[in-house]
Amino acid sequence: MARFRTWAGIALAGVLSLTALTTAGCSSTGGKRAEDARKAAAAEGKAAVDTPRWTFAMITHSGDGDTFWDIVQSGAEQAAVKDNINFLYSHDDEAQQQAQLVDAAVDKKVDGIIVSLAKPDAMRSAVARAVEAGIPVITVNSGSAESREFGALTHIGQDETIAGEAVGEELNERGRRKAVCVLHEQGNVGHEQRCDGVEDSFDGTVERLYVNGTSMPDVQSTLEAKLQTDRSVDAVVTLGAPYADTAVKARQSAGSDAEIDTFDLNAKVAAGLEDGTLGFAVDQQPYLQGYQAVDLLWLYKYNADVLGGGRPVLTGPQIITKDEAAALEDYTKRGTR
Repeated sequence: MARFRTWAGIALAGVLSLTALTTAGCSSTGGKRAEDARKAAAAEGKAAVDTPRWTFAMITHSGDGDTFWDIVQSGAEQAAVKDNINFLYSHDDEAQQQAQLVDAAVDKKVDGIIVSLAKPDAMRSAVARAVEAGIPVITVNSGSAESREFGALTHIGQDETIAGEAVGEELNERGRRKAVCVLHEQGNVGHEQRCDGVEDSFDGTVERLYVNGTSMPDVQSTLEAKLQTDRSVDAVVTLGAPYADTAVKARQSAGSDAEIDTFDLNAKVAAGLEDGTLGFAVDQQPYLQGYQAVDLLWLYKYNADVLGGGRPVLTGPQIITKDEAAALEDYTKRGTR
């Protein structure tokens, strides 16, 4: 497999190593047998442990039909099977409703909560209520800066500013001079941080373009108008995989030569990288975010383990180009990358 440019390798290796050591055993022979048994049990949909059947709830800010969060959920569900967890998933892209879902999980007296903090101010009281009730909380994907302050055990995801800086540096390498950063969800602090990071490291000019992310036709028409009126734009950065394809259509309609780059990865993005429709993608490994969130809650309940030492456990960013896309194609098709 091609070598991926990654800012998260050390942190990720630590997570995977600890998980493997905890679940596999001590001796090389016994550990291998335990690991083989664990894999076989997971493949059969059976738990690989005999710990109590705890209930974990994951509540995210996902909207309907968001492929990114489908991958997060898939990873969480796979870990839940392995860890004998009763897994509950719910989501709402309106922050107040998401907070209410957290409150509902607290009322159910679940054994652990995983929550994203795209709009942290709206989530503060709900997370505080969970912590006060003695429910361990792990934050995932967004809200790394607020996670510790809110009382969470740790945060799993990418540092959004660092991810944005990686994009800016990649644009520099490609000789780009003017980029449009397309924000599809106003008020999402992580999205703003991504664009901040691009601005910090990019030698050219960055403009922010706010679009109505709930309507792809509106996204396309708004971006198309921008590209038609400003021919100096030579790069468009979308902040989610589903918006990359729409940006390609806008570019074609506008007759623009701008390169389309995106955060996040899915099967369509991988195909676009391979055929040259897209320039590069920034992968934060959503499957790993869901999987490790459940696994780390299980480790905490089972053994009082905590990772991160007060810092986020990083799952990205990885810059994925045409050279690496083919190696990931099978994974994106099965919904794990």
